[in-house]
Amino acid sequence: MGRFTPVTQPAIARVYLGVQALAGALWWIGVFGSDSIRLWTLGTWDPRLLVGPDLVLFVGGSALAAARSSWRVAAVTTLWTGLLTVALLVYGLLERAAGWGVLLMAAATIGSLAATLTLRSGRMPTGWFFIGPFSFRPAPESSRRRHLAASLLQLVVFWVGFFAVMPLLLVAFEARLRVQWDALSHAPWPVLGLVMFLVASPLGLASCLVMARRGEGSPLPSRTARKLVVAGPYRWVRNPMATAGVVQSVGVGLWFGSWTMIVAAVAGAIAWHVGIRPVEEADLLARFGSPYRRYCEQVRCWVPRRRVR
Repeated sequence: MGRFTPVTQPAIARVYLGVQALAGALWWIGVFGSDSIRLWTLGTWDPRLLVGPDLVLFVGGSALAAARSSWRVAAVTTLWTGLLTVALLVYGLLERAAGWGVLLMAAATIGSLAATLTLRSGRMPTGWFFIGPFSFRPAPESSRRRHLAASLLQLVVFWVGFFAVMPLLLVAFEARLRVQWDALSHAPWPVLGLVMFLVASPLGLASCLVMARRGEGSPLPSRTARKLVVAGPYRWVRNPMATAGVVQSVGVGLWFGSWTMIVAAVAGAIAWHVGIRPVEEADLLARFGSPYRRYCEQVRCWVPRRRVR
C-alpha cells in the first residue's frame, strides 16, 4: 500500500482558490440569468461594467493562483476583491441594497487573504496575533486578590464587548443590509439562546475564578497563569473558558436573532482551535513540561471528560 501523504496548508489554499474561481464563474452566470440574484448581490449596479475585470482578476486570478501556487497572483486577486468589497459595502449601507453581495465579497476577501498568506509563508501565519496584550507572558507575582480583581475586570470587558456591543452592531448591520433571518426571532430560538447563555456563563465565571486563585494569573495571555491549573472546570475540559465563550456567543446570537453572530461564534471557535490553541499549548508545554503533557493525554480540548488521577 502507498504511504499516506498529509495534506499541507498550501494545498488547502490552492483547493480553496480553485473552488473560489468556479464559484465566481457560476455567480456571474447567475447574475446574467436571474434578476433576483443580480438585485440581491449587486443592487442597481450595472453588471456589464464589472464582468470583464472580475472575470480576469477574481475568477481568472483565483484559477491561475491555484494552478501555479502563486502567492503574487493571489495577492492581486485579494487586492481587487478587497477594493470591490469596500465599494459594495459603502453602497449597500447607503442604499440598503446588495446585502448578500457584501457578505459574499467579504467572505471572499478573507478567504483570498488567508490563501495568499498561506502560499507566501508555506503555512497560515498567526504570529501577528501574539503581540501586546496577546503575547504569552506569565502574570507578575502578586496577591491572589489582585489576580482575582484583574481577571474579573477582564471578564467584564470581554463579556460586554462580545455579548452586548458586538451582537447589537451585527443586528444593526443585518437590518441595514436587509439580510436578517426572521425565523430566528420566533420561538423556540430566543428561549434556547437564553438557556444556552445562562448555562455556559457559570462555567466561564468559574474558570476565571479558578485561573486567578489556583493559577495566580488571568485569562489575558500577557498575564497568564503562573501555575498549572487542573482544578475546577479544568478537570473536565482543557479550555473551559473557550468552550463557555462559544456556547455563550451562539446563545446570544439566538437571543438577538442574529445569524451572523452565530456564524462569527463558529468561525471564532475554528480560528482559535487552529491558530491560537497550538501556540498556547506549546507555551504551556514549555513552561510546565511533563505534568502538562500528562494532563493533555487525560483531558480533552473541547469534549468534557473527567481527569484520571
